[in-house]
Amino acid sequence: MAAAGTGQEIAIFLVSVVFGIYIILLILRTIFGLVRADYYNPISQTIVMLTDPPLRVLRPVIPSLGRFDLAAIVLMVLLKFIEVWLRVIILGVDVGVGIILAAAIRELLTTVIWVFIIALIVEVVMSWIQAGGGAANNPIMRLAGAVNRPILGPLRRALPNTGAIDFSPMIALVGLYILLIVVRSF
Repeated sequence: MAAAGTGQEIAIFLVSVVFGIYIILLILRTIFGLVRADYYNPISQTIVMLTDPPLRVLRPVIPSLGRFDLAAIVLMVLLKFIEVWLRVIILGVDVGVGIILAAAIRELLTTVIWVFIIALIVEVVMSWIQAGGGAANNPIMRLAGAVNRPILGPLRRALPNTGAIDFSPMIALVGLYILLIVVRSF
């Protein structure tokens, strides 16, 4: 297969950006719901406002399962499938629907892992910048903390107390990178 031309690369980039941003918003909305993040946080409210229109259409057909927003999950998979399919069309490659679906699910899982990695990095960096309690008033810090709580909480309980240095984010990052390697290997 020949390398993609400049026009194809631009088209693939634009498709990936447009779909990727919206899919990340859906991932964040789903994670926020699972971890019971502050719904009234201004960032949460913005994400809800941006993702609500298609979910209002899907929810009567695809109800939630406990805290799992199945409509959002189905929409994420559908959008990622369309994104991969469009990239394949742009490249002019003939690929089966099953392969496109498998690639879409793998890319979606990779994106979810990256969301957690970035949330960990954001929380760590902001804790250094806003040391002394200022982080509690920062909406980004509150959401990052909520997203990371299910990962860091068990690690913090399992690790010995080392005083001022918290090693749990480093261990969590190593674990997430290993998970990323495993997901990418499929």
